Amino acid sequence: MTIGFYGHPFSSYCQKVLIAFYENDIAFEWHQITFDDPDNLAEFATLWPIQKMPVLVDDGETVIESTIAIEYLDLYHPGPVRMVPSDPKRALEARFMDRFFDNYVMTPQGQIVFNAIRNADKRDPYGVEQSRKLLNTAYGWLDDRMKDRTWAIGDEFSLADCAAAPSLFYADWTHPIDPKFKFVHAYRKRLLERPSFARCVNDARPYRDLFPLGAPDRD
Repeated sequence: MTIGFYGHPFSSYCQKVLIAFYENDIAFEWHQITFDDPDNLAEFATLWPIQKMPVLVDDGETVIESTIAIEYLDLYHPGPVRMVPSDPKRALEARFMDRFFDNYVMTPQGQIVFNAIRNADKRDPYGVEQSRKLLNTAYGWLDDRMKDRTWAIGDEFSLADCAAAPSLFYADWTHPIDPKFKFVHAYRKRLLERPSFARCVNDARPYRDLFPLGAPDRD
């Protein structure tokens, strides 16, 4: 049976998992979530009441959370590109870098975006300031990390790069990466040129008006 993919093309965490699908040419069936369609949401809620994307359904198995979804594909639908290296030490590094991008790049950039969506009286300027500080710190740490690497853990593309691609893509829109972090910029460029992520970016172009801060005229 074909894997069911419940998500949206503009979602960063959906793109993270889609990269893994595309890297290994794994077939799936789209079930696009439409938040203004009650029937669509009701169906989604039966799979995952918290209604966070993406969700995979594979032969009756419901798989939730982007990192787990990628590891699931690596385990049950393996391809030539291993998302989690077989060597335990390399696997640990891939998982660490995955958490770095989710927790210290995607999370603060998301907090800035969600703040912009709120009504003016509900906004949190202090929280936005702290998120921007965290992003600057993360950019600086990553710049040193990437100075002699092609991908997040070295020469091989992995789970960590699936997390990095949408994280750095949207983070640079939200809180631009300082030009001094040249290794981060070079890494982001390589990610954008990777066919699997380039496909995600192109498929999401029609939805750029959804970005509350205004999508820049680039990328």
